Amino acid sequence: MNNQIEEIKQKIDIVDFIGQYVELKKSGRNFKGLCPFHQEKSPSFVVSPDRQIWHCFGTCGIGGDVITFMMKWENLTFYEALRELADRAGIKLEDSEYDDQQWKRKELLYSINNLALKYFSYLLTGSSYGKKAMEYLLDRGLNKKIIETFELGYAPASWDSLLKFLQKKGFHPHDIAATGLVIPSGSRMYDRFRNRLMFPLKDAKGNVVGFSGRILDTEKKEAKYVNTPETEIYHKRENLFGIHLTKDAIRKSENVYVVEGEFDLITPFQHGISNIVAIKGAAFTEEQLGVLKRYTKRITLALDMDEAGVEAMKRGIRSAEKLDFEVYVATFSSGKDPDEALKTDEVQFKKDLKQALPIYDFLLQDLQKKYPEKNSFQKKKIGEEIMPFIRDINNPIVQSHYMKIIAEMLEVSEGSLYRLMRDASRSAFKKKKAPTKPEQSFSRTELLQRYLLSYLLQQTQIDEKTASIFSNISPEDFTVPSFALIATELQHKFNSPHVGFEYATFVKGLKPELQSVADELFMFTTAAEEQKPDITKLALEIRMNSVQAQMNSLMESSDKADEDKLSNLSKEYNELRMKLK
Repeated sequence: MNNQIEEIKQKIDIVDFIGQYVELKKSGRNFKGLCPFHQEKSPSFVVSPDRQIWHCFGTCGIGGDVITFMMKWENLTFYEALRELADRAGIKLEDSEYDDQQWKRKELLYSINNLALKYFSYLLTGSSYGKKAMEYLLDRGLNKKIIETFELGYAPASWDSLLKFLQKKGFHPHDIAATGLVIPSGSRMYDRFRNRLMFPLKDAKGNVVGFSGRILDTEKKEAKYVNTPETEIYHKRENLFGIHLTKDAIRKSENVYVVEGEFDLITPFQHGISNIVAIKGAAFTEEQLGVLKRYTKRITLALDMDEAGVEAMKRGIRSAEKLDFEVYVATFSSGKDPDEALKTDEVQFKKDLKQALPIYDFLLQDLQKKYPEKNSFQKKKIGEEIMPFIRDINNPIVQSHYMKIIAEMLEVSEGSLYRLMRDASRSAFKKKKAPTKPEQSFSRTELLQRYLLSYLLQQTQIDEKTASIFSNISPEDFTVPSFALIATELQHKFNSPHVGFEYATFVKGLKPELQSVADELFMFTTAAEEQKPDITKLALEIRMNSVQAQMNSLMESSDKADEDKLSNLSKEYNELRMKLK
């Protein structure tokens, strides 16, 4: 297995692979970009082609190889990521005893859900039990092909028929309960979905993670929709209905239509609109945006144009802005939602989609309708409501564009708007909570040591200046134990000038526990944007800090025998200060 892991990593170039998800720019020997795992404005995410590794020097502080990136990006177990990368590399994984209990557990729950899908689908399309549900779908204009494509189904009006079916197939009741398909009640269990039209919920890879059941008997006082609860494999905040069928069209069109509810997706899909996904309810989450970011940078919201839909758009703007999405809004000439609008006038519906407005234009139009009178008080309300959104625009060109438009609309100066935006920023700052995890920060002493070691590790040729660096300092001057050990190894390598230095060979000679430290140091100056530091000055200051620390230690001692040593250190400290000046 280890040989195959290395083969996969050798066949997939990490820069090319991560470059599909993150915009990377060459920086010295490495590549740099914005970290995809947290919000940041200055790039701290570094990828090393030499070592085939990546590391975030910002808030995350995490790193790894192509496999760990895949695990983090797709939220996969190690073995799931390995399998997917093996497919990309054209490598068939050999059977092994590799034991990934988390993956095995997920595979078990997927298989239970997949069997439940077949059960529901058969009852709808192949039995008399689903006749009423089938008639309902046909009445809504769906054809049998689209019903099969989305694998719709029917859950019978029975308390435990699905439970019994799955038990007969050999699944344990507790494992069935873990999928959310059944509900424990005391010592018994009963089916969660009863007499409902069933929509399977799948992830982007096509795994059945859960279900949504729509009531057929509207006279009963029950919830219109019942959904799988949060489970080990289903997380509502991440799920996008239809993504497994539409992701390729989204990537190809470089745009995704986001609608609310299953029928608002299925009906347009049947009429040729395949770059589309549906969310549950009006909430549009950062996790869902993160999934879409893998396929496109443009989102067109086609949600219900009621008050809840507009508020959902507003809540989603900040999250989309963080991920640098271009967001548009489609409004319909007729019909309250895409399903209804398309059935009313298909041609106009498709025109409406193409004429979608940038989100900030839509907000301004909405506020003008909300405050139609052109008096100072209503202008004040428009300004106060729009400025928090304009303030959060990351791109200065886009922000400046809307400042001009709003100034003309309200007939005020841009300066007054900037003052209003400044006030909104201050108000937001006061309300802002402290971050749960601060940016990585180092003392100046450690920072100097990181810079120097990073520079030395990135050398390919040892010149006289580099070789003489350890005449100014010794490994003992490094305060971090692992840095001192790496410095010791470098000292052995740098004892003669005019020879080559290859980091990949050097790092393999280190103890395993030092290799990850060395890798992080190797990429450090790329993230810190340090081009060509004066290594002599770095070394002198590191030595001066070391001497200062030794002096402080001796001054706390009452041993008179240390006075000569203290005097010598003091003399050296002053000499170092003069050299640095």
